[in-house]
Amino acid sequence: MTKNSLKDLYIDELRDIFDAENQITKALPKMVKASSSEELRQAFEQHLEQTKGQIERLEKIFKMLGQKSTGKKCFGMEGLLREGSEIMGEDFGEELMDAALISAAQRVEHYEIAAYGTVCSFASLLGESEHKSLLEETLNEEKQTDKNLTEISKHINPETEHGEMSEEEREKRKSRRIA
Repeated sequence: MTKNSLKDLYIDELRDIFDAENQITKALPKMVKASSSEELRQAFEQHLEQTKGQIERLEKIFKMLGQKSTGKKCFGMEGLLREGSEIMGEDFGEELMDAALISAAQRVEHYEIAAYGTVCSFASLLGESEHKSLLEETLNEEKQTDKNLTEISKHINPETEHGEMSEEEREKRKSRRIA
């Protein structure tokens, strides 16, 4: 079937994002496990819960459209997550692994920000104000997650700068994690 309307494209993009979000729900628990920073683990766990809510919003939009909530393979997200998986297979020290995980996670967030920005615009053009509101909620969450990761990186990245940390520095870091 040929797609020749903005609505067809909109639904196609929603399916792509739906698949991307489902892929992310499978990747985030692995990122939690690979993180040594408690702050980063908590951020990934929180984002996993957010992602489940984002999927529910997409399902609601599909229902409003009279469409089945099925995904269309999102090869972009698959590639980003494959790169993240490769990072987790590297033999990095704890702090460097956390910095690498943040880098991979922010690539995912930027992809999602672009995707949700696009479907928000499409929803607006199509006069789908309720869809737009739901999609903007998710877009704002993605932007906030990106900001949170940037803040976490300010604590983690300096620790990676000088390579090995002294035992005293490691103890300070552990006490920050507990506090």
